[in-house]
Amino acid sequence: MAGAASYLAVLYHPRMKSIDLNSDLGEGCDSDEAMLAIVTSANVACGAHAGDDETMRRTLALAKRHGVVVGAHPSYPDRAGFGRRRIACQPGDIRRFVREQVEALMAHAAALGTSVRYVKPHGALGNDGAADRAVADAVLDGMADIGADLAVLAISGTQLERAARERGVRAYPEVYADRAYTGDGLLVPRAQPGAVIEDIGAAVSRLGDYVATGDMATHGGGSIRLAGVSICVHGDNPHAVEMAVQVKAMLERRGVAIRAFL
Repeated sequence: MAGAASYLAVLYHPRMKSIDLNSDLGEGCDSDEAMLAIVTSANVACGAHAGDDETMRRTLALAKRHGVVVGAHPSYPDRAGFGRRRIACQPGDIRRFVREQVEALMAHAAALGTSVRYVKPHGALGNDGAADRAVADAVLDGMADIGADLAVLAISGTQLERAARERGVRAYPEVYADRAYTGDGLLVPRAQPGAVIEDIGAAVSRLGDYVATGDMATHGGGSIRLAGVSICVHGDNPHAVEMAVQVKAMLERRGVAIRAFL
């Protein structure tokens, strides 16, 4: 297992030596197996926004076959909106459904002789946890209830990352290949034009600049300094596989090793 200190010591160093590639999988897309041949970590849907028991088992088995580290990808209970709609929930409700979703994936993993190593909130839950400390704490409370040594993969520099560190939970920050950023480091809401980057060349170029400088270009101009030990390429992006291939190739050309953060 890679130690947290070895990653965290170089988070803001512009000469990046290694990084993880992750993708949100088990969401019903046909590209899952192809993505699992490229990425080093997989965030597996737990049935609330997408997936079901069969999909979870299949995705876990494929991840095990490819040697990909697995994380749970819990969300608001919102299949109709793919977990991308903000749902009014009390912290206790968030705590409960995070616990239940992660436990469900862990049970399937145990039956297959593999394990779940971390948690990455999906969609609106992830965005809310990034901006709202109460939501971040509720997510972490749900994880704590499980009693396992789970890390958290969080949007870089956000409330969830800060809350985890304050509580002694291993926190690893990620950046996005295919999502635009606001000037304060949050993701541009998907309803806004340009929020999702589908142009592969543009995505790879922006990431190349980030790898070289540590600064991520923001929507509408400017940049923000971000730490990142992982790069996410969304599995439901229509160009996901080709984007992941080109991102990986760009990193390798720059001498950046691709390896899991855990």
